[in-house]
Amino acid sequence: MSERQPITVVVNGVTYQRAVESRLLLSDFLRHTLGLTGTHVGCEHGVCGACTVLVADHSARSCLMFAVQADGSRIETVESLGTVDNLSPLQEAFRQHHALQCGFCTPGMLMTCVDLLRKYPLATDDEIRSGLSGNLCRCTGYEHIVRAVRAVVASGWRP
Repeated sequence: MSERQPITVVVNGVTYQRAVESRLLLSDFLRHTLGLTGTHVGCEHGVCGACTVLVADHSARSCLMFAVQADGSRIETVESLGTVDNLSPLQEAFRQHHALQCGFCTPGMLMTCVDLLRKYPLATDDEIRSGLSGNLCRCTGYEHIVRAVRAVVASGWRP
């Protein structure tokens, strides 16, 4: 049995204090402890990007990070972007441009896009593709995702 450590994190603007096992992955903490199931777990090796969240304003693979490592951090998950009835402009662009099919990679793609949109101009399709190169999608061929991001950039919206 692993020793429990107290942590305090701010997730999507809400402060949580929990005692967690030191070996608990951040992805499992978000999904199972906090019930934020939008963060998907795919490869569990940090390769696919489905578990991408923002930790202290930087994209991070939550399957490669222990929850105790996030102690004191501000975390943003896909749930922070919008709701079914009130999509964010980025989510709406994904919907309008058919940038999702099975949807498994979508939360990680969206959170990576948020990070990219906050940090880079994304002036060209090559810049968008390069920024998304760490996220795998087996359904879309990426072209629709690139179109969605291009549309968001053209609209001037920044998260």
